[in-house]
Amino acid sequence: MKYGHSVPRIPLPRTRGAKLTALAAVVVVLAAAAVVWTNGEPAPSAVRTQDATLDLPETPGSSEVVKIDTTTYLPEQTPAPAVLLAHGFGGDKNSVATEARELAEKGFVVLTWSARGFGRSTGKIALNDPDREVADARKLIDGLAGRPEVLSENGDPKVAVSGASYGGALSLLLAGTDKRVDAIAPVITYNDLAQGLFPNAAAQAAPSAATPAAGAFTPDGVFKKSWAGIFFSAGSGAAQGGSPANDAPEAGDETSESGAAQGTGAAGAAAQSLPLGGPNGQRPPSGPADPCGRFTADVCQAYTELATTGKASRKTVDLLHRVSPASVTDKITVPTLLVQGESDTLFGLDQSDATARQITAAGGKVRTIWYTGGHDGGKPGQKLRAQIADFLKFSLTGQGTDPGTGFSYDIQGTLRANGAPSVRTVTAPAYPEVTERRQFTLAGPAQSAVRPAGGNPAAVSGIPGLNGAVAGSSRLSGLFSLDPPGQAAQFATPPLDAQTIAAGSSTVRLQVSADPSAAAPQKEAVLFAKLYDVNSEGVRTLPANAVAPFRVTGLPADGSPVEVTVTLPGIVRPLEAGHTLRLVVGTTDQSFATPVEPAVFRIGLADGGRLGVPVVHGTSVGAGAPIAQLLGIAGTLLAGIAITVIAAFRRRRAHDVDESLAKTPLVIEGLRKAYAGGFVAVKDLSFRVEPGQVLGLLGPNGAGKTTTLRMLMGLITPTAGTIRVFGHLIAPGAPVLSRIGSFVEGSGFLPHLSGKENLELYWASTGRPKDKAHFAEALEIAGLGDAVNRRVRTYSQGMRQRLAIAQAMLGLPELMVLDEPTNGLDPPQIHQMREVLQRYAATGRTVVVSSHLLAEVEQTCTHVVVMHRGMLVASGEVGELAASSGEATFRVDKPAEAAEALRKVGGVSGVDVDGELVHADLDGLARAEAVAVLVRAGVAVEQAGPRRRLEDAFLQLVGEDSKGE
Repeated sequence: MKYGHSVPRIPLPRTRGAKLTALAAVVVVLAAAAVVWTNGEPAPSAVRTQDATLDLPETPGSSEVVKIDTTTYLPEQTPAPAVLLAHGFGGDKNSVATEARELAEKGFVVLTWSARGFGRSTGKIALNDPDREVADARKLIDGLAGRPEVLSENGDPKVAVSGASYGGALSLLLAGTDKRVDAIAPVITYNDLAQGLFPNAAAQAAPSAATPAAGAFTPDGVFKKSWAGIFFSAGSGAAQGGSPANDAPEAGDETSESGAAQGTGAAGAAAQSLPLGGPNGQRPPSGPADPCGRFTADVCQAYTELATTGKASRKTVDLLHRVSPASVTDKITVPTLLVQGESDTLFGLDQSDATARQITAAGGKVRTIWYTGGHDGGKPGQKLRAQIADFLKFSLTGQGTDPGTGFSYDIQGTLRANGAPSVRTVTAPAYPEVTERRQFTLAGPAQSAVRPAGGNPAAVSGIPGLNGAVAGSSRLSGLFSLDPPGQAAQFATPPLDAQTIAAGSSTVRLQVSADPSAAAPQKEAVLFAKLYDVNSEGVRTLPANAVAPFRVTGLPADGSPVEVTVTLPGIVRPLEAGHTLRLVVGTTDQSFATPVEPAVFRIGLADGGRLGVPVVHGTSVGAGAPIAQLLGIAGTLLAGIAITVIAAFRRRRAHDVDESLAKTPLVIEGLRKAYAGGFVAVKDLSFRVEPGQVLGLLGPNGAGKTTTLRMLMGLITPTAGTIRVFGHLIAPGAPVLSRIGSFVEGSGFLPHLSGKENLELYWASTGRPKDKAHFAEALEIAGLGDAVNRRVRTYSQGMRQRLAIAQAMLGLPELMVLDEPTNGLDPPQIHQMREVLQRYAATGRTVVVSSHLLAEVEQTCTHVVVMHRGMLVASGEVGELAASSGEATFRVDKPAEAAEALRKVGGVSGVDVDGELVHADLDGLARAEAVAVLVRAGVAVEQAGPRRRLEDAFLQLVGEDSKGE
């Protein structure tokens, strides 16, 4: 950037229309300023931080110590209530720095720390063992109790605990073991780590609990190897990821042009980092390589067993229960806010459901929130974090509104035009103890499903941490839900009569049997159930990429079926009228440990194929008074009035017709286009195009060709000069533009429609009769073949180019304008395009083609206009322009001697031999004199004439420097 230049003077509007436009802009700016003023947040309070390293006992009573790295955030005013804020697995204290500072700005003392084995803290990872990580947290409360900045009552500090995932589990475990904890707000965490890592969704009967997302929680589940591998790798070396880095979409979010919530990064946060912690401050691995990494020996042994056998011994189950919140939830009675993600293939809604039931049964006051994010979909956004802070403030000080025991869930609807999802929140007075289950009937015969040897190839239902990132892309999401043929049984409902909002875990009863003809019939089956939402076009979506793994044991060798009830993962999704539900029960899934022995299972429906879908009734909550939107509407209305007035003036210009030019396709006179800063793209351009001509607008890159065509199509307004089409003055929206077929600004096709449907939709929008479209001719020109019936989202760039040219030719317009039409076409299609354009012009119609390909212009066009640096440098017939280059061609009997003779003539250059032809630049020497030179040299000249090559004329006109433009 250069400094020291004077500030350029901003030109003031001169015309009445321009002044009205400027007035409208001022109104909109003032409205925006009002929005900023009314919505502005108060300035954040000053927050101080204190870092400290604490020496804590390895285990209670041990002489060995571990060093715990801490940071305390102090608010502007103290004493204040305190919050212990724990980080996610794989992260450290810096992973929650943003949330800690937000809470401190709201008046809390916040203590963050790096758990054992993470960040700069020492010790081994024990997965929140009561005698290790939980004991460390109790010591941290001891420290808070002695601080004067912390609000206390008779020596008892006012303290709450919060955290996500691993940190959320710690908050529950600490509340169940330390009576000094006054409130907790665990986020996207687990109730039972065993069920989280090797769930079993099948049981003899449906879950006895009637809550919306109650899980089966049957023992002897299926190992969730992908997520467990991420866990283990995050604790084996340097930290490599964290809890979701970006915010999930929220109700009332304003969105940027990219579609992401402002100030957030919408669903798919885990695409940027693995979803279990954060690498900041992580110490590098030291010492010899250890397959157990930073885990304790017991944890390492448990993981090794699961990873190698796919099953858990009693010792492993006992260990996981010891470090699970389920071991202490019957002792938790403090106010609890449970926040669980609806996009979470690690810890689903069933984990939060179990925790809510258990704490409520213990006498605790529980509020439950399901939000759009999760380990796959993003962390809580700013509004939800504010709700958490308000809950903690009321629970610790009594200030604010009592959050009660209500329940809310978010519903993601259709995508907005900018790609961001719409979100609305539904609230209920309490987490429902009895849920309505809407019954749908699945149909389909019993089917055989094969498990291939090695469990490979396996079905793909999603990739941990990346599911949210691809949820908005139908092309990518299709790759993340694959069911290999022959490996699954499928059953479907009839089309739904009305919309149903599924909120929780659906249930279905199945029959499973072994293949009695097998040499060694399997005694158990490992299967995977998925419920797809299929729209009217047959496009299926797997909500939240959720899969229910289950194990059915005791299969009779004679093939008799075993009946089980399968509880599908909890989801929140609007199931639209006309959609169908498709249950797929497969034998493999790449995210889980699948038995390697080949097998065949028979899978059928039981209980009449009834599918119970949970529905939670509630009230939709708005986002408050839409002040910004109302101000925006007011500004838009004022701008609309100004635009209407301006349009009236433009309509007058649209009726400006020169009758003498009524049969002339195009006349450009004195055209100029200048931009701010003094750059002139087109300068004093004038030329005329007659009927039947194929005119090539030729020039190097940056010559002004596309700018000229954009002004011709009314897409931009000239600074000066006029453009007339059949005598009508061109202006934005001029009626005469309907007589032009164009391809200038690139294709704007709807990706979910086929090429043919796009053409039909475009033509229908013109309001002209369908039989005047000439679809057959246009599609023949496009050369798309059967691909014309495919969706445009599957097209290559070249295919999109061909479709755009076909669209320009619909209706066989009198004037066709094409900007670089051969881009993306292969040589046969370019040849076909050349012939079509020439035949098109032979009927009396006119074609204007811009190009930088000299050979194509020479072979395709009858006339040419050469532009350079925005100006006209030559125009005329292609042959005449090519002949003006000064080069000559001679057909001789002795080419070598002829070339030698010409090289000896002064001023002659560029002598080139091409078979019997000799080319030379005579530089003003008459061809007759050159012939005489050849004859005197004993060379017989059969023919002499100008060398007609457009390239030479072009370079002569624009100069060699154009090559670098």
